Amino acid sequence: MHTVIDDHSRVAYAEIHDDETAATATRVLTNAVAWFAERGVTIRRVLSDNGSAYRARLWTDTCTELGVTVKKTRPYRPQTNGKIERFHRTLADGWAFAKFYPSEKARRPTGIPARLQPPPAPHRHRQNPPITRLNNLAGHHS
Repeated sequence: MHTVIDDHSRVAYAEIHDDETAATATRVLTNAVAWFAERGVTIRRVLSDNGSAYRARLWTDTCTELGVTVKKTRPYRPQTNGKIERFHRTLADGWAFAKFYPSEKARRPTGIPARLQPPPAPHRHRQNPPITRLNNLAGHHS
């Protein structure tokens, strides 16, 4: 699973792939930049872990072409990337492992759920949850 989360609205873009290569990661990033742009979000920075795909020249070059600044998490500090770690846990609990699948091959045709975002948690954004910052999601405008 390759995932890009907007830090401001907490809206996620995700794709399922068989690998974690730089070519796949850059294709997902390019797709995510376009998907977010359609929703009025400009990606200025990307925070990634230190996996080989994100240390590759292709990743750096693609980010430069897209006008995106590259930032890395601190090694061995998953909490630095807490939003995406929590999103993956929510996705695992609510979709990937909510039902028994005999294999990953059997799970994939079910696809990623259309609603990737969990309901807003009661926190400091109680009046205006982060997702409300993105005002042109599907169905919001005619």
